[in-house]
Amino acid sequence: MNGVLRGAGVTFLIAALLAPAAVRVTAHSPTPLIGWPTWNQDQVIRYRWMAGEVPPTAMQTAIKAGAIDSNESKYSRAPTFLYDPAGSSTVEYGTSVFCGLNGLACADGGNAPSTFRVAFREHGHRFDWGTLRWCQMLKPVTDGCYDVENIMLDELGHVLGLGHHVNYGNESDYGDSVVQTVSRARPLKYWNEHDFGRCDIATLQTRYDMTSWFAGYSTCLDLAVNLGLTASATTVSSGTQVTFSAALVVADNAGDGRLSGNPVSSRTVHLQRRVKGTTTWTSIGQMPAGTGAGTYVLRITPAATYEWRAVFPEPATEGLRGASSAAVAVTVIKCQTLACLESAPADDPGDRAGRER
Repeated sequence: MNGVLRGAGVTFLIAALLAPAAVRVTAHSPTPLIGWPTWNQDQVIRYRWMAGEVPPTAMQTAIKAGAIDSNESKYSRAPTFLYDPAGSSTVEYGTSVFCGLNGLACADGGNAPSTFRVAFREHGHRFDWGTLRWCQMLKPVTDGCYDVENIMLDELGHVLGLGHHVNYGNESDYGDSVVQTVSRARPLKYWNEHDFGRCDIATLQTRYDMTSWFAGYSTCLDLAVNLGLTASATTVSSGTQVTFSAALVVADNAGDGRLSGNPVSSRTVHLQRRVKGTTTWTSIGQMPAGTGAGTYVLRITPAATYEWRAVFPEPATEGLRGASSAAVAVTVIKCQTLACLESAPADDPGDRAGRER
């Protein structure tokens, strides 16, 4: 029950299935790449039915839905697919498709960023294992059929450059990817999954980048981040306000593709302090977003000399690691003039925080 993906002179087994997890859990690496050329970021790829090999109407609807599924679940700047009778890329159906002997469906994206081909084997085709039945061609729908929409999403994953997900031996992580070696038929779990899996999304993000600096990174990723902290002054008189500025970016790592160096905006970053020479940190407050991408700012009026750091707690809902900045010491000098004494807070044992929002 395998499909065949052919391109760049190499034949690949194809498949179908699964969507992103709600929380971060241990998984295999992101879905591997095939090795085909990369499409342009945000490219609109227009496709049409191949003349003489037009899918039946019921399959056309499902094929178009699969393309929409790709557009809506890629969570990256990967291309979008648009049906256009004048499009240069093609989807075909019939007995003479290029899928080889055992292919339910197949894709060729080796001509990126210009055109692609996707093909579906005809309903009723006889394989050694039995007869191919597309669920959309059955009335009523019965078990043992394959979902056209699911298979189209799988094939478009290949078109975008995704290879087959490498599952655990017991396939407990099958749901991490739609792009599988073996497709599942109704009613097996994930037979009609219509969203890219989190490990598919991870690869699409590294290959095509994020839609914005606010967008969430797939939980199939495990990205190190760099967190820096600066202070507007490191020696101040008592009663003087200090502006602490933090910058959060994805660490520079060749394996992270386009993600390296990305600013990471609108996350939770805390400012902490400790007495110099001690090991216990006290949280002072959350740092609101600054004006620049990936920046966070908090204004504090220190009452004493402390070391300060910014902390980014590891999020459970995306594939970023936690991080702490290097410590920044701010020395507070007691008042020596009348003007300084009049401006200093009276009997203030702590710090006053003025927050930029």
